[in-house]
Amino acid sequence: MEVIDQYLSYLRYEKHYSEHTISSYKKDLHHWNEFLGTHNKPVFEATYKDVRLFLNHCHHQKLARTTVGRKMSAIKMFYRFHIGEGVMQVNPVTLVKGAKRGSSLPKFLYEQEMEALFEAVDKEDALGIRNYALLELLYATGIRVAECCELELSDFDFERGMLRVFGKGGKMRYVPIGEFVMEAMRRYLLEAREALAKKSKIKTEMIFLNNRGTALTDRGVRDILKRLTEKTAQNIKLSPHVIRHTFATHLLNNGADLRAVQELLGHAFLSSTQIYTHVSKDRLKEIYDMAHPRANRAK
Repeated sequence: MEVIDQYLSYLRYEKHYSEHTISSYKKDLHHWNEFLGTHNKPVFEATYKDVRLFLNHCHHQKLARTTVGRKMSAIKMFYRFHIGEGVMQVNPVTLVKGAKRGSSLPKFLYEQEMEALFEAVDKEDALGIRNYALLELLYATGIRVAECCELELSDFDFERGMLRVFGKGGKMRYVPIGEFVMEAMRRYLLEAREALAKKSKIKTEMIFLNNRGTALTDRGVRDILKRLTEKTAQNIKLSPHVIRHTFATHLLNNGADLRAVQELLGHAFLSSTQIYTHVSKDRLKEIYDMAHPRANRAK
C-alpha cells in the first residue's frame, strides 16, 4: 500500500530506523490495513471504534500483550505522521490505552552459562573464529544486533580500546572494549575476514561477513547464536537481545553505575535502563548472607 510504503521510507531515510524495526512496522501496519479491508474501511477513515474492534480481533488471535502493544504503537505513529502531513486531523488511536506489558524481567544468562557458550565455539576455521569474535563483541559491548551488523572497519579503535556505534535514529556513541574482545577481533580480522571476503566479488567495509563474503545480517547472527546453544547441554533460548540483557545485568551486579550502563546501552531515558536493577537470585542470596546479622550462625 502506497501510504504505508511512504511512511516506511520516512522511517528509513529520515529517522534512520533499523531494517529490523521497519520490517516489524511493515508487518503491523499491513495487518491493520487488512483488518480494515475486511470491514470495507479506508485507512484514513478509521475511527476509535475500529481500533477497539482491532484490539478485540488481536485478542481472539491470542497475540501476546507485547505484540499488541507494538502494533498499537506502530499504528499510532503512522497516523501521527500523516496528521503532520495534513492528510487527516484526528488520530484514532489516541484514546486507546496501550496494552499492559506485564512485569516480566528481561532474560539473562549467568556467568557460567556465558562461559559455556564461549567454550562451545570451534575456533579452528574462519567461520568459527568469526563466531567467537561476534560472541565476544556482543557480550563485551551490549550493542543491539542491528548496530552490530552495521559496524564498519573504521568503527574500531584498537589503540584507544573504543568502538563507535550508530544507534537508533543514527545517534552515535562510543563504547569501550576490553582485552578479550580486542584479542578475538584482531584474530578475526587477521586470519578469517580476508578469507571470507574473497568469496564475494563485491567489496564491503562491514566488519562481520557471512560464508558468501557479504555482510552478515541480523537473521544470520540469530542463526549463529541458535547453533551455539545447540552445542551446549543447557536449555537456553538465546538471542542477541538476551546477550544485551546479560551485559547490563552483569555490569550492575558487579557494581556499575546505572547511568553509566544507560550510556553504554544507548538508552535515551534512564527509565529504560532501570529494568536491569534486578539482580540474580545467586547475587541476592550472596548480598543477604553478607549483610544480615542473622543470615547464618557463623557470624
